Amino acid sequence: MMRLGLSVAVAVAALDQLSKWAVLDFFMDPPRVIKLLPFLDLVLVYNRGASFGFLNINAQWVPWLLTAIAAAVVIALIVWLRRVENRYLAAALGLIIGGAVGNGMDRVLRERHAVVDFIDFYVGAFHWPAFNIADSAIVIGVFIMLLDGLIIRR
Repeated sequence: MMRLGLSVAVAVAALDQLSKWAVLDFFMDPPRVIKLLPFLDLVLVYNRGASFGFLNINAQWVPWLLTAIAAAVVIALIVWLRRVENRYLAAALGLIIGGAVGNGMDRVLRERHAVVDFIDFYVGAFHWPAFNIADSAIVIGVFIMLLDGLIIRR
């Protein structure tokens, strides 16, 4: 299960970084709003905070604190992954690990020390906070974990 989980994590982190590279170098040069569907746009948002912009303040220490927290969570999830005997849970943990690593790479490697978000989903005037592939993987991974714990194992 360790191999499965880590393979998923590497694939998610790579796909996340590849998508951010494409958005930054091709689609958002110059930055603009690109309409894809009546409810979906490509935008460019730099998030120095956590989920949904929490802690999105202009303090130099915030990206490093969030990176340290993400690293601790990734280590804990890898320890958990070593004990997993279920493919669904292994894949879910891999999704979460890969998403955390993808966003963590942004905080460490990008000069703004911010996560690149570019997917804008909306209904009418209500816009969900912009997100990326890593964020999507984390949400899907948590959903699979909940399904596994509440339905699949029973």
